[in-house]
Amino acid sequence: MPPLRAVPPSAGRPYAEQAAGERAEAVPAEHYARLARIAYLVLAPSLGRNRRVVSAHWLAQRALAAGQGPDPGQAYAHARVRVLRLALEAGLPLFRFARPRRAQFPPLVPQVWGLRLFPHSCGADELALEQALAEVSAPCRAAHVLRGLEGLDDAEVCRVLDAVGVGDPRASLLEADGFTAPHALLASPEFDPCSLQVRPADPARRRRRGRTFLAGAGALLVCGTLLLMPGDGLGGPSAASAPLYARHRTAQQALDPAALHRVPDGLWRSSARRDFSVWPTRGDRTGDTGLLRRALAAWARPGPAVVSSATPGTPDGPPMGPPQLLYAGEVGPAAVVLFHDGLRVVRYAEPRNADPSRGAALDFARVDGADAVAAGALVAQRRAGRIRYLTAPWVREVGVRDLLAPHGAARPLPRDRHGVTDPLTGPGTESEGRADCRSWQALELRDGSAARLMTDLGELTPARLTSGAPSAPHDVSGRAERESWARTACLLPAVRSNGVRSVNSWPYAKQRLPEGEGDALWFCTRADTWRGTGSRVLAQFQAPPELSGGARAPGAVAARSEDSPDCGTRRPRVLAGVLWRSEGGRWYVLAAGSGQFASLTASGGVRGRTDGRLLTLPAAEGDRPRLAGLLADGSRVGSLH
Repeated sequence: MPPLRAVPPSAGRPYAEQAAGERAEAVPAEHYARLARIAYLVLAPSLGRNRRVVSAHWLAQRALAAGQGPDPGQAYAHARVRVLRLALEAGLPLFRFARPRRAQFPPLVPQVWGLRLFPHSCGADELALEQALAEVSAPCRAAHVLRGLEGLDDAEVCRVLDAVGVGDPRASLLEADGFTAPHALLASPEFDPCSLQVRPADPARRRRRGRTFLAGAGALLVCGTLLLMPGDGLGGPSAASAPLYARHRTAQQALDPAALHRVPDGLWRSSARRDFSVWPTRGDRTGDTGLLRRALAAWARPGPAVVSSATPGTPDGPPMGPPQLLYAGEVGPAAVVLFHDGLRVVRYAEPRNADPSRGAALDFARVDGADAVAAGALVAQRRAGRIRYLTAPWVREVGVRDLLAPHGAARPLPRDRHGVTDPLTGPGTESEGRADCRSWQALELRDGSAARLMTDLGELTPARLTSGAPSAPHDVSGRAERESWARTACLLPAVRSNGVRSVNSWPYAKQRLPEGEGDALWFCTRADTWRGTGSRVLAQFQAPPELSGGARAPGAVAARSEDSPDCGTRRPRVLAGVLWRSEGGRWYVLAAGSGQFASLTASGGVRGRTDGRLLTLPAAEGDRPRLAGLLADGSRVGSLH
């Protein structure tokens, strides 16, 4: 170590005193990493690893900045006491009328934008210790750290805890006696806030927070401007600010029934596109200005009497301009208005011949990118388990087909002159796979080229049902596809009310069962949404009907996943397995992969490997093996989860 520079007497303190001070200040600084580790271990794990890392550094820096204490020889001990006191204060709850302490709030520095920091992950022992620390009090964590990391005896631990303000140090020691993990684990990299991994934060969350902040700042700016304006706050002709939204010309037009966009009948015949934008305005109350005005007002400013709902991912804000009027008329006991604004379909319903203030309904559904099939029908009314649809003008015939009766013919469903169907019994709301799912009424629409199966999943737009590989799904046709849907229909409640646009179900494997009990089929059922995210995937195992309770018995769900590309056009592969018992009472692990798999392996409770994409292994009741497969290109992937 180089010698200290000589300081002349005129500089202030004598040389010996200044040298001692410099050494005292250097001692805790040299132990900065240890002080930060102490803070990280004492802080509550519920803060999250990123918040604990940043807070630990902040507390260590505050402790060092407070000075050396009365005894330079005890500089590190004083810094340790300050770190512990601040870490314990950070874990105190905030009370309404109590004066908060600075350590209870997020740290000011250091700040890292766009990144998340956390220590290196280690083994299962460290994870168990982390969970144990989360279940005890902050004084107990401090006692355990002083014992295990600092090597203090119980008397010294009690003295330090008393110095930092712990009310009952002995009780904290007794609580710390419950730790069984070795003290050496406290020095693990798992708890080192100075040796970190870096990952990017969630960009989507940052964008949402940024938009929220900007929107809030804009709202405050507008409110402040209005408060400073004379009169009613709307400004005069020379006012620099724009008028309120309710006084804006475009906003006023959006609420004016006379400005509604009305499509003439027959435009769809010559249009280059077929979607909701070419639906003609229909209904026997399209000229009812009062009804239309109430519907638009409820859309823009729904009051307490309006019950509102929206499919996931659908904005429920007011119209940006005059929307398209699709329908206005009486449907059963309600007056119904349907709008389309390019992105959404909006349904307003109020009691017929009754005061609208007694209750109204407002529903939103996203329909951007709809084609002629997706724009084939809308729910006009849903009441007491029965549904009426408003069909597209290009739909020539409407029928009803029971998916659980694959061999039965579709029966006609009458419509009125506006395209509203008679009531149709909605699909059962039974839990998926229950035996009391006795029927599933689906809508069959014929447009002159094909028959399309659509089903209600609790939203404004019915979902299209298809069959076939993800690369070429097609409308359900033929006996085999109807029979497979007969065993899939009762699983559809698993995707209900998720903004589903279409559901495709296709067989990806056929497997011979052990002991000569016939052939089983493996199906993958994928529900895609209007918004693109939130898809749901089910892998199902269909044993022969004679073994599973009949031709309408639902398949067994072997695996499921949400927001996964598996079983879709982007990644059409799937792997799943089940634990199956034969008629003779013996258990087997059965697994099947789609055509991309070259071999399958099982590990865990059951071990085995097979070339090809079908796996059968003896097992015991309760076994839960892990499945993996090797693709033809050499990639190793796991099962659907």
